Amino acid sequence: MSGSATRTEAPEETTEGLPADDLAKVYQRMVTARVIDERCLTLQRQGRIGFYVPMQGQEAAQVGAAWALQDEDWIFPAYRELGVALVRGVPVAKLINQFYGNAGDVIKGRQMPNHYGYREHRFVTASSPVGTQISHAAGAGMAMQRRKDACVSIAFFGDGTTSSNDFHAGLNFAGVFRTPTIFFCQNNQWAISLPRSQQTRSETLADKAVAYGFPGVVVDGNDVRAVFAATRAARRRAVAGEGPTLIEAQVYRLGPHSTSDDPRRYRSEEELKAWKEKDPVARLKHDLLTNFGWTEEQDAQLWETARQELAAAVKAAEALPPVDPMSLFDDVYGTPPPQLLEERAEFERSHSSGGPP
Repeated sequence: MSGSATRTEAPEETTEGLPADDLAKVYQRMVTARVIDERCLTLQRQGRIGFYVPMQGQEAAQVGAAWALQDEDWIFPAYRELGVALVRGVPVAKLINQFYGNAGDVIKGRQMPNHYGYREHRFVTASSPVGTQISHAAGAGMAMQRRKDACVSIAFFGDGTTSSNDFHAGLNFAGVFRTPTIFFCQNNQWAISLPRSQQTRSETLADKAVAYGFPGVVVDGNDVRAVFAATRAARRRAVAGEGPTLIEAQVYRLGPHSTSDDPRRYRSEEELKAWKEKDPVARLKHDLLTNFGWTEEQDAQLWETARQELAAAVKAAEALPPVDPMSLFDDVYGTPPPQLLEERAEFERSHSSGGPP
């Protein structure tokens, strides 16, 4: 890459599309994400889980991007990347246990629901403060660069995060050191209640990459094949030593920001209706039915299978006990200091007797 950077509306490598044989598998991940998303929103409203961050409407962006990665790449998500986790192979049951924070939760109930991470899947634990994962991804990219690993780091975030300090610091760092990092912005048009139009005077969010010396790309985030092509092109640039790319996927958050949010207070029904007509799941279904021999019977079976798998995972999660309170003392020290062992013993005596002495 020369010293200048440019913004483009689509990746140059659009000829390298998503393989036709993969479309049904991609659609399956998108359907599973939609089924989990709808059910978990209901579970929270019923008081069965404490909190949930929906991602409905962003399935194509997440699944398409994740499909373009390799297993050795490291993912730095925000708290909405359910579709990415499913592509990475995280089991549905493991995700549901984390939402419940039960004894099957590998994070032992120490994170909010949706703030999961799994080292074996190279899926870094999410955090609530927006943007922190961007600096982490840039730093990990530098480590890959120095080790000469043929892999990339990718940070997922929303349009609101582009107003954070970490966004600018992370992109500047990555640009200076030409780290093999992909910055994947899901522009879902709303930073909770703040519209995209009130966040920046930039024509697009992808334009911001130009200031840091690398390309920014705008892509239709409801088109899974366009997202795949853009991400694959960015990955190729990164592993070739050409530096980072910022991808802005234009999507829309069909649900609330979280279960603590009521979007009816700040956006119109007309706007929501217009974006529902662009539903990425319905769009890919139509494509499969029209061009790839998919049938309504196959579709109905796919949705039913996803619902059955989720129902089984929820039933199993609700049958598990809470996290063992004694795990409070685990995972901090390799060799616990004497005072911590004393505190643990005192806590165990108190807990076994049913309360404080």
